[in-house]
Amino acid sequence: MRHDDIQALNERVRSEGIYLERLRDEISKVIVGQRYVIERLLIGILTDGHILIEGVPGLAKTLTISTLAKTIQAKFQRIQFTPDLLPADIVGTQIYNPKDGTFSVKEGPIFSNIILADEINRAPAKVQSALLEAMQERQVTLGSSTKKLDTLFLVFATQNPIEQEGTYPLPEAQVDRFLMKLKITYPNKAEEKEILKRMAVVDKETEVTPIVTPDVILKSRQIINEIYLDEKLENYIVDIVMATRDPKQYNLDIASFIEYGASPRATISLALASKAHAFLNGRGYVTPHDVKSVGMDILRHRVIITYEAEAEDLTSEHIIEKIFNVIEVP
Repeated sequence: MRHDDIQALNERVRSEGIYLERLRDEISKVIVGQRYVIERLLIGILTDGHILIEGVPGLAKTLTISTLAKTIQAKFQRIQFTPDLLPADIVGTQIYNPKDGTFSVKEGPIFSNIILADEINRAPAKVQSALLEAMQERQVTLGSSTKKLDTLFLVFATQNPIEQEGTYPLPEAQVDRFLMKLKITYPNKAEEKEILKRMAVVDKETEVTPIVTPDVILKSRQIINEIYLDEKLENYIVDIVMATRDPKQYNLDIASFIEYGASPRATISLALASKAHAFLNGRGYVTPHDVKSVGMDILRHRVIITYEAEAEDLTSEHIIEKIFNVIEVP
């Protein structure tokens, strides 16, 4: 791509993405810090990718997602997942009309634009399977009929890593459907003090103004498709993913720690998320920094480690970090 074309694309990205700063400012009225999480949620919205957030209770996971949803003029539904939840509670059901002997469809909360699946790992397998179809196929099957979901349809799910009683671990097939898996940590001292000042009051409610419409988001997605990804960076992304499957080829002595490497979906997700990261930073081209910034979130739930790795207290993050340290940056 010529230098002039990239300059023109940069200008388009900056002008079309001007709403992003207003979006961040509106969210910061309620949320203290959490810039990393907010940025990743925006990447999910811009790339049409679902996101799984893991963190201990009290870190504003639910509040962050619901606040972001309020800044978008779209339908939002929060679903609290529990062990007694049924698929019909999410997707809806068919109701029999005895007068004329016909069935009518009663749509469930899944027929919205943004879904907050709170504590998703508390739902049994049938519910997770129903959600899986909606996430992957963007459609819902009710009886013999299939209904399409809206073009803007995203699932932001949360799970608690410390409480395992009454939970159902997500199947690997479903985890792979999430564009990213985020891990939230505690705020720093300054942020904690700001939280105290802002939140330690009774019945506090801050109004959030809708900033953006679904049409603007869909237009931004089109621009992200045009963001320039150099062939050297394409090779870099492919090498990173291939190293999770065949580490010996890249002189990495970690094969015994990897049960399964990342799927081709990881390659696609890493390229798309890197483009969205460039868009958020006002650039019309991808840099190695974009790839590295989102790489861990794209891969941590897609690299399955062995028992040997667990015995040595190694996590998928350790494996991915080693790969990024060895693969040559273009």
